[in-house]
Amino acid sequence: MAYPLLTNCPVCSQQLKITKLQCRHCQTTIENEFEVSKLAALGKEQLRFIEVFLKCRGNIKEVEKELGISYPTVRGKLDEIISALGFSTQKKPEIDKKKIVTMLEKGEISAEEAIELLKEGEEE
Repeated sequence: MAYPLLTNCPVCSQQLKITKLQCRHCQTTIENEFEVSKLAALGKEQLRFIEVFLKCRGNIKEVEKELGISYPTVRGKLDEIISALGFSTQKKPEIDKKKIVTMLEKGEISAEEAIELLKEGEEE
């Protein structure tokens, strides 16, 4: 019987490292220090959510239906997983095109600066 992969020590909660792999068929054993995917550290519920999210091709409305949860709950779970994987969940500030045009009209910025600000907004 196989048990789920432990990624944290049950005694001190620090990250475990994998040092031994063994073939079930021929019993070949390989010992070394192996890396574990960031996904391996996620809980069962988080992995289930990722499976549903991928199955629904990232369509949040479909994820809502499949899991029977609200849009804010889907977004919250997604943000939780993004954070658990070590990524930032902060959105980049949106560029207000009208504000840029107004600043240009008032002479607060140059045409070149306005163009640069608008280009930055397109990249996001």
